[in-house]
Amino acid sequence: MCLERALDKPTPPNKLECLMPKYRRVMLKLSGEALAGSAGFGIDPPTLDRIAREIQAIHALGVQLAIVIGGGNIFRGMAGAAAGMDRASADYMGMLATVMNSLAIQDAIEHLGIETRVISAITMRQIAEPYIRRRAVRHLEMGRVVIFGAGTGNPYFTTDTAAALRANEMNCDVILKATKVDGVYTADPEKDPNAVLLHDLTHLEALSRQLKVMDATALSLCMDTDLPLVVFNLGHEGNIQRVVQGEDVGTRVSTPSDTPSDSD
Repeated sequence: MCLERALDKPTPPNKLECLMPKYRRVMLKLSGEALAGSAGFGIDPPTLDRIAREIQAIHALGVQLAIVIGGGNIFRGMAGAAAGMDRASADYMGMLATVMNSLAIQDAIEHLGIETRVISAITMRQIAEPYIRRRAVRHLEMGRVVIFGAGTGNPYFTTDTAAALRANEMNCDVILKATKVDGVYTADPEKDPNAVLLHDLTHLEALSRQLKVMDATALSLCMDTDLPLVVFNLGHEGNIQRVVQGEDVGTRVSTPSDTPSDSD
């Protein structure tokens, strides 16, 4: 397995191939809970620093990186609506939570010397750029990490859908969805001990079997545009780099023509 870290000691010539990324431009989808660590809420500084260092490692490989972060560690719109709030108002609050998380990850990444830009779908010029597609693409071309906050800017759409939308607009090669489990299972592995990890799926299979990959809107958009996803466990250090380098990590969701055959 190719586990060389991009920022460790100098790499011998015979291992340079190990550091070649499989993808040129990626969308990393992080849940808000990923920033909370073991606390389950808020922002945990050591966890934030670890994620930033993993981002630093793939940035050092020359990969152009876009990020979408959820806001569930601060406020979840669906939970607010379930408690009796107006759904649109609750969703807007959730969008603001994603901007808070975006600023947190921006700060952590910039402490490592990497230029970033936070781009918000809701105008708030004092802290983030407004979303302009060509400007965002240019930031990626200049080697900046681009963090998209405030979801799509519209209620009733999840940050999964925002990730799928922005990934397509940015012409990303893949969406990397970081989760708490090793990939997509036939059932919830925390509830069903017989749940089996699936290594390869098509978008249509994930939709028809109602597997917990992304919400149906996001998954349908990826299927329509033939955009592959890789679902993996963020809890294993180095997994982001492993996926970027093409290692067999997690679950790959793709169109049939993109799904690796048994002979590969």
